Amino acid sequence: QHLRNILPHWLFIALSYDATGYGPVFEDQPVETIYPEESPEAKITMSCRARANPPATYQWRLNSQSIDLDGDNHYTLVGGDLVISNPIKNKHVGNYSCVATNDYGTVVSREAGVRFGYLDFFSSEEREAVHVKEGQGAVLLCAPPPHYPHELSFRWILNEFPIFITLDKRRFVSQTTGNLYISKVDLSDSGNYSCFVSSASIAKSVFSKFIPLVPLTERWKYPADIKVKFPDTYALVGQNVTMECFALGNPIPQIRWKKMNGELPSNHDVSMAGAHLHLYNVQYEDEGTYECEALNSKGKDWHRARVSVEAFPEWTESINSTEKDISSDYTMSCVASGKPKPHVQWLKNSYAYDKRDLRFSGLTFKDSGMYQCIAENRHGVIYANAELRVIACAPTFEHNPVKWRILGAKNGRVVIECKPKAAPKPSFSWSKGTELLFNSTRVLIWEDGSLEILNVTEADEGRYTCFAENNRGQANSTGSLSITEATKITLAPSNADVTVGENTHMQCAASHDSTLDITFVWTLDKGRPENIGGELLIKNTQLKHSGRYTCTAQTPVDNVTASANLVVRGPPGSPGGVRVEEIRDKSVRLIWSRGTDNHSPISKYTIQCRDSFSQEDWRDATTSPPDVEGNAESATVVDLFPWTEYEFRVIATNTLGTGDPSSPSPKVTTLEAVPVVAPSDIGGGGTSRELTITWTPVQPQYYYGRNFGYIIAFKPRDGYEWRKVTVADPGAKHYVHKDSSILASTEFEVKVKAFNSKGEGPYSLMAVIYSAQDVPSKAPTSVGARALSATEAIVWWLPVTQHTVEGYQVRYWRKAEDSETSSQRVVLSSRENRTRLDNMRPDSHYLIEVKAYNAAGYGPPSQHLQIYTKKAPPSRPPKIISKKLKGTSVNIAWEHVEPLANESTIDGYKVLYRQASKSTGTLFNTGKRSIDLPMHKDGDYIVEVRAYSEGGDGAVAQIRISGNTSIKYQRNTFTKMYKAPF
Repeated sequence: QHLRNILPHWLFIALSYDATGYGPVFEDQPVETIYPEESPEAKITMSCRARANPPATYQWRLNSQSIDLDGDNHYTLVGGDLVISNPIKNKHVGNYSCVATNDYGTVVSREAGVRFGYLDFFSSEEREAVHVKEGQGAVLLCAPPPHYPHELSFRWILNEFPIFITLDKRRFVSQTTGNLYISKVDLSDSGNYSCFVSSASIAKSVFSKFIPLVPLTERWKYPADIKVKFPDTYALVGQNVTMECFALGNPIPQIRWKKMNGELPSNHDVSMAGAHLHLYNVQYEDEGTYECEALNSKGKDWHRARVSVEAFPEWTESINSTEKDISSDYTMSCVASGKPKPHVQWLKNSYAYDKRDLRFSGLTFKDSGMYQCIAENRHGVIYANAELRVIACAPTFEHNPVKWRILGAKNGRVVIECKPKAAPKPSFSWSKGTELLFNSTRVLIWEDGSLEILNVTEADEGRYTCFAENNRGQANSTGSLSITEATKITLAPSNADVTVGENTHMQCAASHDSTLDITFVWTLDKGRPENIGGELLIKNTQLKHSGRYTCTAQTPVDNVTASANLVVRGPPGSPGGVRVEEIRDKSVRLIWSRGTDNHSPISKYTIQCRDSFSQEDWRDATTSPPDVEGNAESATVVDLFPWTEYEFRVIATNTLGTGDPSSPSPKVTTLEAVPVVAPSDIGGGGTSRELTITWTPVQPQYYYGRNFGYIIAFKPRDGYEWRKVTVADPGAKHYVHKDSSILASTEFEVKVKAFNSKGEGPYSLMAVIYSAQDVPSKAPTSVGARALSATEAIVWWLPVTQHTVEGYQVRYWRKAEDSETSSQRVVLSSRENRTRLDNMRPDSHYLIEVKAYNAAGYGPPSQHLQIYTKKAPPSRPPKIISKKLKGTSVNIAWEHVEPLANESTIDGYKVLYRQASKSTGTLFNTGKRSIDLPMHKDGDYIVEVRAYSEGGDGAVAQIRISGNTSIKYQRNTFTKMYKAPF
C-alpha cells in the first residue's frame, strides 16, 4: 500500500504486473428510464456493474457533472447501482452515466436519461355533438391531453365502457392523432363516442367526455377524400415503420399503396383494410417516395410523402483488449458506419482524446490504461472499450516451447516455430545439435523466429534448438525433426459428362509413408471440403453438382491434389433482366438476357404474363410470331387488354426440359383504348311515373381506360328520337328515368354502351321493356286437376295471353282443416302451364286456385277447383309365410294384406329382386300372393315385397336368399311409402 501511494499509477501497474488482473468491463449499464409521476414506488434505480480484478469502485455523473453522493440525501450507492429516493422532477431529470475504476484504469458507461412520465386527464368540458348526413364522412377529434412520453395508443368507446368500436374499411383510428374517421356514415353509427387513450410506459389510461354522433337521414355520394396523410418520415435501418392513410367517401373508398419509381419492398404488409402500410426491417433500398391512392366510383384522391432511411451508428472496425511490448509501435483504430456519418471520439481512463486514430510510437508504461471509442450521430451513441497493457519481460518458453517432435516429408518443406513470450521483441538464432545455423538457399530464419528448411532429406534429421534474447534476458527450447516418405497420387480422377438425374463417380488413390494415416478430402470449386474417401459417388446429379472436383490425399505431414471436371447437362437456367419496352394498348415488346443453357442449346422460349385482375395466376401469353426461337432475346406480346397492369416472365426450354421462370418484369400498364365490350342482360320495366333500365355492368378488365361509365339510350317503340343519358359510375347496374307523362304499359326500346376517356364503345343488343305495368287483368282458364296418390296431385290451365304476364302462382289448401292464408304455394314462370302439387294429406278435400302475376302484382284468381286425395297406402307389410326351392327357382309366398278402414284398397303386390349390395334390381307386379324367382349361384340377393294401391306403395317386407340356396329372414320394415320408389 505504501508503494501504491508513492509511485505513479502507471509505474505501480508495471512493477506489480499480474497476469490475472484486468481493468473494468461493464456487465450491466444504465438504461433509459421513465418514472411515472404517480408511481407508488418513490425511487429510481439506475443499474451499473463491472467485472474487474481488483474489484472496481463506482462514481456517477449527471449531465457530465460528478454527483456528490455524500452531499445529497436523495442519492444512495448500492454496489454499483445508483438509487434516487423521492425523486424531484426539476432536480433529477437528465442524462446519467456510471464511472468504474480500478488499478488498471477507468471506463465510463453509456449515458441513459431519466424522464418523468405523465398523462393528464381530459378536459371536463362537454363535447359538442357532430351532425352529419347519412352517406357523408365524419371525423371525431380526440385531442389527447398533455402527456410524456409521446407514444400513445388510441381506441374509441361506443356508448359505454368497455364497448370499443370495431375497426374496418369504413372506420379508422389514427395512432398518430387519435382521431376517429368514418368514411361513410350509416344510421347505425348513431351513438355517443369517447376517445380512450393509453400510455404503456406509465401504465395509465384516460378517456374523454362523450361526443354524440347524429346521422341525418339524407344519403349522399361523394368522391374519395384523403383525411389521414402520412408525413415525410425518417426510418432507421432495421426498424419497422407504419404509414397511415385513410379517406372519407361514399361508396367506401379502396386504399392502394405504391412506391414511386419502383415496387413496394418485399418486406411490406398492408393491414386495417388498407389504411396501414407496414415496412419491416427497413433497409437503405426502401428509401423513396410512397403514394397512397383512395378510389371509389365517384372519384379518387392521392397523397405522397418521402421515407428517408438513416442508420444508428455501427462499428465496422473496433478495438479489443491487448498486451503490447514496451517500445513497440501500435495503432488503435475505430471506424463506424451510420447515417448521418457518426463523429468518433476517444477516452482514456474517462478523459477525452479528440483523435480518429490513436497512434503510439515506442510504447511506454504510461500508455497502459482503459481506452474507450465513442461513435455518435443524431440517432444514438455506441461505445467500444479495451484495455491496453504495456509489458516488459525476459524471453520464456514456459507456455509455448518448441514442438518436441516435428515430422517432415522427403523433398518437402518444414517450418519449426519458435514463439517465446518476450518484451521487447527478442533476437533469434538456431542450432542443429552443436552446429550453429545461418541463412542459406535451403535454410531461412524468419523474422518471427521460425526456422524454414527446403527440400528436406534424411540427412536433415536431428535435434534443433531455438535461442531467444532481449535486454531483459535469454532462453532456449529444443525439438527433434524426423523425415517421412512423401505422399504421391497414383490414380487421379477422370473428367465426366452426365445428364441431370444420372449417377456418376470419381476415383482417387495415393501412396504414402506406412507409419502415417492417410485421408482423402474432396472439394467442389474450392468449396467446403468433405472427408469422403478415395471414391466419390454422386447420385441423382443436379446442375449444382457441375464444376471442378479436387481430391486431396493428406497425411499429418503433407498433402497432394488432383482435379477433374464434371459436366452436368440439364434444362436451361432462368433468363435474366426481363424488361418491357414499346408499350401500346394491346401489345408490348419484351426484352431479356439469355440464362445459362446448361450444356444443351436452348430451343425455345415461353412468355407468361399475369395482370392485376388475376394476381397469382400466370398464363402463357400470345406472341408475334407465335413461336419464340431459342436464339431470341426479345419478343412482342399481343392480345393484351388495354389500360391493364401487367408483369411478364420468360421460361427457356431445351431438349432436356424446361427451366425455372425468370424473375417477373417491372409492372407496366398498357395504353388506354376505346371500350369494345357492351353491357349485357339489358332489361327493366316501369312503376308509376318511372322507367327503370337495368344491365349487367362491364367487368373492370374491359374498362380499357379512365373515366369509365355508361350511355343509356331509350325511346318509345313507335318513336324516332333516342333519348340519351350518361351514368359515370362504372359499377352502376340501373338507371331510373322519372316522367309523370309516361303511360302505363308503354313499350320502350333500350340499349346501353360503355365509354371512357378515349371514346365510346358499341351499343348492346336492343331490348324491349314496358313502363308502369298494371297487374294482369285476366285469370287463367280451363283449370283442371287430378289426384295422383295420397300425397300428390297434378294441376293444369290455359295460359293468359297478356304480354305483361311474368309467371303464375298456384295455391292449394284443405277446405275444412286449413285457412286460405296458410295455403301452400307453387310459383312458376310464364312459360309453364302445369305443375305437380306435393306434401298433401291423404284422404283430404282440397281447393286449388291459379293466378297470373307480373312486377305490378297478382291478377285475379281462377275459380276454385276441388279435388280429393287418395286414401293412404297400406301401413302393414306382407307377412312372408313360405319359401320353397323348385329346381333353379325359389317360390316366395305371403299372406294377403288387409287394409285398415282409412287405407286404400289393395290393387296388387310389387316384388323387387336385387343383389344385396345394390339398391336397384328387377321389379315384378303380381295380383297373386306368391311368385317364382330365378336362383343365382353366387352372392346374396334381397327380395322386397309390398302391397300397392291407388294411394301409393305400402310397407315393405324383406327376405335374403344366398347363393348356396339357404334362405334368411329379414326383420319386416314398417315404412309408410306414399310414393312408389320403383
